[in-house]
Amino acid sequence: MTVKVIGLIQLTDELAFEQYRSQVGKTVEHYKGSVEYRGSLTEIFWNELSCEAFSAYVELSFPCKEDAKAWAHSAEYQSLLGVRNQAMRLTLFGVEN
Repeated sequence: MTVKVIGLIQLTDELAFEQYRSQVGKTVEHYKGSVEYRGSLTEIFWNELSCEAFSAYVELSFPCKEDAKAWAHSAEYQSLLGVRNQAMRLTLFGVEN
């Protein structure tokens, strides 16, 4: 079953974000995933869960939750956490289709 990994992004450093973005796609592909969509927030219609503000999002796709989990905990992705933490605050979660 396909798993989508959704990231809600609050940018904090544009230069660090570009550095992160230039590298993260390779780690996703290495674990059979793909970057499906990237975009900017245009409007929030409801926020009953009181989510913190975010300015962008990303949607990744993996063949199964095991691949998504392997990517998220991989050494390749973990090596990007320093630049990611400089670039943004992130909420990342998976959903099954």
